[in-house]
Amino acid sequence: MTRVWKWNRPVTVREVLEDLQRERSIAYTTVMTVMDNLHHKGWLRREVEGRAYRYAAVSTRAAYSAALMNEAWSTSDNPAAALVAFFGMMSEEQRDALRDAMRVAQLGEPGESPGESGR
Repeated sequence: MTRVWKWNRPVTVREVLEDLQRERSIAYTTVMTVMDNLHHKGWLRREVEGRAYRYAAVSTRAAYSAALMNEAWSTSDNPAAALVAFFGMMSEEQRDALRDAMRVAQLGEPGESPGESGR
């Protein structure tokens, strides 16, 4: 997924393979199998182009990360404690990003009062 998100456009197995081979030896069939599995799991969509497929991410990396965080938080037996522990692991830059995100989330849609978004 990292390679597909990196290009932010539909990619072929060959393109991903060539990119990965700059770092390590890997077989075409391995990359093809992983991308096919990601397609069947709903992470990638694909379109036929000649004799190959072009694969594209179904969601953004940010949406994927948010879903992982939401899943981890919602399955906690103590969500407040999980958040406190998570915040404690954050760097100052990450806390600044969180503050910025909270300001954006509180603004909501034009004409809404702060905190009214999504209600």
